[in-house]
Amino acid sequence: FNRRPARAMMNSMLLERVRFDPAQDTLYLTGDLLARGDNSLACLRLVKSLGMRRVPCRQPRFTFYFHRTWGEKNKPRDRVDAIFAAEDFVELVNWLRCQPLLIHNPAQNFVLVHAGISPDWDLTAAKVCANEVENVLRHGNYRYLVENMYAEQPHRWSPHLQGLDRLRYSINVLTRMRFCYLDHRLDFACKLSIKDAPKALAPWFALDNPLYQTGNIVFGHWASLVDETTPPNIYALDTGCVWGNRLTMLRWED
Repeated sequence: FNRRPARAMMNSMLLERVRFDPAQDTLYLTGDLLARGDNSLACLRLVKSLGMRRVPCRQPRFTFYFHRTWGEKNKPRDRVDAIFAAEDFVELVNWLRCQPLLIHNPAQNFVLVHAGISPDWDLTAAKVCANEVENVLRHGNYRYLVENMYAEQPHRWSPHLQGLDRLRYSINVLTRMRFCYLDHRLDFACKLSIKDAPKALAPWFALDNPLYQTGNIVFGHWASLVDETTPPNIYALDTGCVWGNRLTMLRWED
């Protein structure tokens, strides 16, 4: 598993250090990949060329991003103009929207997501909700979802959620979640470390959910967790490389 911002992706030193062999090794990425360095296009092409069909990080969110900003002026800080101008732009975006939001590997006993799993979901619910979004992105009216998914409501799970509300909640959990209120409502404002967060909030993995105690969960997304203690079965791989800190890889077999 590798949390690889674009700046670090183009430096292959870590892959060389672990002697990564795409013929026999599987590389999972937890994100972020794009708009985190000065060569996002090369980063994206490299990931695609390695045949990583299972990349459940923020690519779906960047699929949304690309389609929302197609033809609009991009933020200079994102440095993604080269992607929009690339001759293989459509091919790259179509590849991105076919990537999953969640990976469950029962043989290796882990679940991989970009941000987290809702405190109100068991593993079955998490897989179902992720799959619902994936199906819309791959086969459904994904442009409608792209144009309407950016909102902070609903911030509480209900199995009775339907349509856009249900998809939006799932996307926010799997790609945006950090802290929750103690009643499991999602918070989108706080990006602080755990020790600096308001007392009314808790990291999602600290709330009461049997899945958090019994399963191995690997995620990225939350750079301010660097040097924080997480439960032994919860692996936070975003160690703030894009901010000048280290890049982290987890070799699962040992």
